[in-house]
Amino acid sequence: MNELVEVASLTKSYREAGRIVCVLKDISFSVMPNDYLAIVGPSGAGKSTLLHILGGLEHPTQGRVMFKKQNIYKMKDKDVALWRNKTIGFVFQFYHLIEELNVLENVALASFLKPRKSALKNARILLKYLGIEERGNFFPSQLSGGEKQKVAIARALVNDSEVILCDEPTGNLDKDSQVRVIELLEKLHREKNKTIVLVTHNLQLARRAKRTLFLEAGEIK
Repeated sequence: MNELVEVASLTKSYREAGRIVCVLKDISFSVMPNDYLAIVGPSGAGKSTLLHILGGLEHPTQGRVMFKKQNIYKMKDKDVALWRNKTIGFVFQFYHLIEELNVLENVALASFLKPRKSALKNARILLKYLGIEERGNFFPSQLSGGEKQKVAIARALVNDSEVILCDEPTGNLDKDSQVRVIELLEKLHREKNKTIVLVTHNLQLARRAKRTLFLEAGEIK
């Protein structure tokens, strides 16, 4: 089976206070179709930076990210943005919901390149699948942390994204909500064949993934 994502000799460095800080150092690995990969490591290991580069949010200093054999960082910026919108769904620790929009609008917003009626219909279907259809007219301030994260997951899926990139999606939740969110991701992986890359410092959650990649000081261990 061909790799869905191939990361080769990836390096990311910044200039900070007159010196070069290397966040990622010559990283190489692959993600297979319908994979469930956990990336584990301490704070400052470079996990979030790696996830951002995988999703086309941040350019690497060196190396390449191949998606279905195409180097995404050889594409024009507008083409990367279109690829990201169609292919990648992001789930973050802090939800990033728009407070002025209700749940249905937050989910549909990512697909408003489509006709509005179609986008809202898709959003309703997703909310029902995730078990929060009754929250469609609520605003983010009226939701629990676990419900907000379910909305964020629905938003990540509204364009039928092939890959879901999760950056500490349970880091802001109580233990029960953590379990429910992880079970939901597992359900999406199992029933919808979604490829999931999960960044976490929680080894217990990481063990539930198919594979685990350990990142420490910018290197795979």
